[in-house]
Amino acid sequence: MTPSDAFLLGIVEGLTEFLPVSSTGHLILTAHILGVPQDEFTKSFEIAIQLGSILAVIFVFLERFIKDLETWKRIILAFLPTGAVGFLLYKLIKGYLIGNDLVVVINLFLGGIVLILADRYCERFCYLRDIDELPLGKAVIIGLFQSLAVVPGVSRSGATIIGGMLMGLSRKSSAEFSFILAVPTMLSATAYDLFKTGPSFDQSQWSLLGIGFATAFITAFLTVKLFLKFLNSHGFTIFGIYRMAVAVLYAAAFLL
Repeated sequence: MTPSDAFLLGIVEGLTEFLPVSSTGHLILTAHILGVPQDEFTKSFEIAIQLGSILAVIFVFLERFIKDLETWKRIILAFLPTGAVGFLLYKLIKGYLIGNDLVVVINLFLGGIVLILADRYCERFCYLRDIDELPLGKAVIIGLFQSLAVVPGVSRSGATIIGGMLMGLSRKSSAEFSFILAVPTMLSATAYDLFKTGPSFDQSQWSLLGIGFATAFITAFLTVKLFLKFLNSHGFTIFGIYRMAVAVLYAAAFLL
């Protein structure tokens, strides 16, 4: 991996982490296109630079993080299923799923269909306008949806947003819940992976991580703000169509 590869992957991460399109899936496909080998460092890189995006969310929602205890109750309950699944399936995820572009393409396409259907459902049945209105039991169910995102291409934000809408949260509130839930989820995932693999990195690899981290932070900060404005008057159907289009185009170019 070169510094320019790290820079481009950081941009891809920042653009896609909070959109329902699968940031990990896009990182894997982009790495394949750039010719970056899916070795242990690349797999760790694709996990660790997500921390830059997460830091951007903390800045955007800083006041809510500090003052809103009711939101934190729901975030903690939603995090528990994901944390358990991620810890138990870490070796499977790292060894066999991350880096597999066929898995990514299939899940991008199927996830696009589900996202469109959930968006249509939300037009009629989403009645909760704020995260704090969400019953605690439904927060746990949203966490179960997020745990599906251990499979590349599913999309952590997409699964959480779909779960939120099916539990009655409005589109915007579902997105906000997804953004905030990303903080404990990705902090724990990154910390655990770096604990396992960080000691083997050399100075140049830590420099590449720094480039990806900084680029992801700046790009994600801008993306989150623009995405929330977009949701004031639009839904998620366009992202479902985009997912299916990317899957078909990548499969036609690289898998068939």
